[in-house]
Amino acid sequence: MKKLIFLILFLTVIACQKKDQAEKPTSTADEHSYSKPELAVVKHLDLDIKVDFDTQTISGKASWTIDNISKGNEIIFDENTLNITKVTLGDDEKQTKFELGKDVEFHGKPLHITIEPNTTKVNIYYSTTKEAVALQWLSPAQTADKKKPFVFSQGESVWSRTWIPCQDSPGIRFTYNAKVTVPKDLLAVMSAVNPQKKNDTGVYTFKQDKAIPSYLMAIAVGDIEFQAIDNRTGVYAEPSMLKKSAWEFAELGKMVVAAEKLYGPYRWGRYDVLVLPPSFPYGGMENPNLTFLTPGVIAGDRSLTSLLAHELGHSWSGNLVTNATWDDIWLNEGFTTYVEHRIGEAIFGKKEFEMQNVIIRKELIDNVAEYGDTSPDTRLKVSLTGRNPDDGISMIPYVKGYAFLRVIENAVGREKFDVFIKNYFDAHAFKSITTEDFIKYYNENLIKGDKTLADKIKAEDWIYKPGIPSNITPVSSADFDAIDSIQKSWRETGVKGLSQKITSTAEKQHFIDHLPDDITTKEMEAIDNEFNFTKGGNFIIKRQWFVQAVIHNYKPAYPAIEQFLIGISRTGSVMMLYKEMAKTPEGKIWAKQVFEKAKPGYHATTIQAVEDLLK
Repeated sequence: MKKLIFLILFLTVIACQKKDQAEKPTSTADEHSYSKPELAVVKHLDLDIKVDFDTQTISGKASWTIDNISKGNEIIFDENTLNITKVTLGDDEKQTKFELGKDVEFHGKPLHITIEPNTTKVNIYYSTTKEAVALQWLSPAQTADKKKPFVFSQGESVWSRTWIPCQDSPGIRFTYNAKVTVPKDLLAVMSAVNPQKKNDTGVYTFKQDKAIPSYLMAIAVGDIEFQAIDNRTGVYAEPSMLKKSAWEFAELGKMVVAAEKLYGPYRWGRYDVLVLPPSFPYGGMENPNLTFLTPGVIAGDRSLTSLLAHELGHSWSGNLVTNATWDDIWLNEGFTTYVEHRIGEAIFGKKEFEMQNVIIRKELIDNVAEYGDTSPDTRLKVSLTGRNPDDGISMIPYVKGYAFLRVIENAVGREKFDVFIKNYFDAHAFKSITTEDFIKYYNENLIKGDKTLADKIKAEDWIYKPGIPSNITPVSSADFDAIDSIQKSWRETGVKGLSQKITSTAEKQHFIDHLPDDITTKEMEAIDNEFNFTKGGNFIIKRQWFVQAVIHNYKPAYPAIEQFLIGISRTGSVMMLYKEMAKTPEGKIWAKQVFEKAKPGYHATTIQAVEDLLK
């Protein structure tokens, strides 16, 4: 009997141990971070920094609250080009040893810090250098108002380590408070709760009480003002841009409401946007509480505000539920592209939704063709081992991820899929997950052992195989069908009056993108005279038209193309043009000449991408 009792107790203990082990979060190795969070991991940051425009540096102290899980004697941070001057432990600031490891391209160096088994706080004194990829310092001449300097950060993917010593992995989340000292005539804002006007001291404090990964740490300092849109949304911009920006984004509050109806409460408090100077390298960056936006979205007619729907969508997919490694970037961008289009449908209607589906399908086909349909980079789950993780931020995770989610929606029905996505966001809120975590949740909560359904969706093919699976959902647009009919006849009937029939941004883009391969310079000129594409049009229309102008050697557009490339720094957009220019020897010479003029206004990541192309 005693043996039986001991056996039962033994089995109970083992079962409890297994349960405990099962409930512990699994550690995901991140090839692009030196940190070892399974041993010692950060939990909260208290940042005290000064922004100095004279020396173009940020300096101060990063105090990290840590969990020394292993009770070991070391914690490892990521740093890249920082100047680390001193490291102390605890509130009493006991000085400790630190050592920098080998510098590796794209990764920087590991920062090894000696700690004690009971250490809970590590204070790192540091300053940035002019090599900090994340920071772009702008002279007054490089801003919209041309009066005062400006600086902004861009941390995605592994560049936050160039302005803050951190455990720079999307799989590691932390809260933060910050004290930021800036010149008294400037305003500081961050990816946190923000001030809405300047004070007399130049000292601003910030709080982010939601755990975020390091790439979402963001700061901007400049002559910035604020205008509210409603009780929880508003716009920051330079004074000359403020009113037009607020008018452009008047539907921002409606977008938040539309997103909430689909996917549950917005959990970040306020949702504001900051319109940056033209050198910002992306269309937008989804920094929590404060999306950073390119001024290129200010079209004057609200025709490009769908970009806001994408960045807002990240408040659920990306910021709330985050990819654990950069190999899993499709979990951020594929889901967000899906959310973007659902918000867009709710705000702009079904016809616009259908047109956007056709446009995004063309982007998918074109991008897969550019890589080659057997390229491993056309998989959703990519391998970025030994590479710059920025390489993973192509259009593939956006457009193929979106197409995959449309396949699931089509297979199970929209109503059921909406419930699944909402529950998925709730189940993983404020967590970082891998593709495999998603597949497990998908199998347990959607497939539920239904082999017929699984075979219909073919998730493994979409995620792990290159190219475009055969079960992709068909797309169509009656509005685009009408434009396709015009494409077949305009050569005979002439182009006069077409601008009255082809009016929206989506319609114009479709028309431009499907111009005949053998179009002549004379025909290009006639179309340009009818639509005024070279001199008029918003950012998207100009970009698409200029691509055609380069392909078809339409030289009247060349001066405008140069000005376009000099005036923006959106990496993806400038690369579209430079790639076409570089396809001929004379075009490559021209591209290099334009790049030299444009380079001073480009972000470091944009410069690197163009230099690699034009080697």
